[in-house]
Amino acid sequence: MLHGPFLDRNWMGQNPDYQESDVVMLGMPFDGTVSYRSGSRFAPELIRLASWGLETYSPLFDKDLEDVNFHDAGDLEFPLGNTQASLNLIEKNVEEIYKDGKKVFGIGGEHLVTLPVIKALSKFYPKDLVVIQFDAHTDLRKKYLGEEMSHSAVMYHIGEIIGFDNIKQIGIRSGMKEEFDIMKKYKTKLVFPEQLSRFKNKNVYITVDLDVLDPSLMSGTGTPEGGGFTFNDLMEWFKNLEDFNIVGADVVELSPHYDNSGVSTAIASKVVRELLMCM
Repeated sequence: MLHGPFLDRNWMGQNPDYQESDVVMLGMPFDGTVSYRSGSRFAPELIRLASWGLETYSPLFDKDLEDVNFHDAGDLEFPLGNTQASLNLIEKNVEEIYKDGKKVFGIGGEHLVTLPVIKALSKFYPKDLVVIQFDAHTDLRKKYLGEEMSHSAVMYHIGEIIGFDNIKQIGIRSGMKEEFDIMKKYKTKLVFPEQLSRFKNKNVYITVDLDVLDPSLMSGTGTPEGGGFTFNDLMEWFKNLEDFNIVGADVVELSPHYDNSGVSTAIASKVVRELLMCM
């Protein structure tokens, strides 16, 4: 008889009982439309493994992961090469999570995976759904190289679903002039954490593209962009979201193999832990 213990590949601190959980962690290892450096499909598995190097307790929030009551459902399996089928698979599974009265916490994968999540959520929250985007890039292109389904266009298509007035963008420092014109037109950009207070009574979805962090911290991402946040900058924003009605969240765009030190993956895991504390 084997006695173990054996390595657990689920996220640390998870509730193994789906039915009894409040939040469902869903791995979305898709990177089929990445415009520069691919590899984010490997992130969910490696983030899970890196989580075991953390504590379950967050000093920042004075909470433990057990207080979040989340279940790690594992990674979806996608049909390689079929973008639309992959997106449909995400949307279908997220719908089931909300039919069961739970909230989703997604781990990507590239940023396009957020689009089918919002498509699903918009059926349950047809009004007052606000998407708060932490990102280096605008992601407001209509198309990229003629392709509408691109991680460079994800926020544009989300705006078509919930209205561009309901997108709020933080940390943006790169994009086409046309994209910045959209930001100006709809006043999507936020500069100070205190500006979040007006959305406290809304249904809020948070999407974190890890390239919002400076490449000196987060080199393991597909499109690194200088001039980004420190980890503590990002945590200041998270602290201002603590008492919000957060109906879902995701963390995307870690490409772990571009940082052989493993630091980017470790930071990504801690971002996930702290964002879970907001749920």
